[in-house]
Amino acid sequence: MFFDAEEAVRFSCPPVLETILTLDEIEELFSLINQPGDPESPSSCSKGSNRAVYTTHERKIRRMQSNRESARRSRRRKKQHVENMRNQLNQLRAENRELKNRLGLTMHHHLLLSIENESLRSESLALMTKLSDLIGILDTMLL
Repeated sequence: MFFDAEEAVRFSCPPVLETILTLDEIEELFSLINQPGDPESPSSCSKGSNRAVYTTHERKIRRMQSNRESARRSRRRKKQHVENMRNQLNQLRAENRELKNRLGLTMHHHLLLSIENESLRSESLALMTKLSDLIGILDTMLL
């Protein structure tokens, strides 16, 4: 759909006054039309072009869309962060509950061992007293 250099229209007469374009400007426009399409050029209509020329209104709309998307991403990150914090809170609460249970069991075990230790001390004292009495009886019998 591009014009070849041989097909280009040459004007030999002065430009029409209604167009307000000079012969050089018209030839420049034709040369732009005849250039091969560059997907990265600003005049390109490709969707991937970031250099396209936009009107003020279009820039405003694009900026608003960009801001909305940025806000959406920010809300998503915040929601994910809050969810992560909730998960961590629940995990720490469960760990705290487990540690309290283990502490309670350890304290109960300590109490049982203390009672048993006291009982063994009392029994040891009673046995020492009995042994002492038996030694005394044995001494009197031998004398």
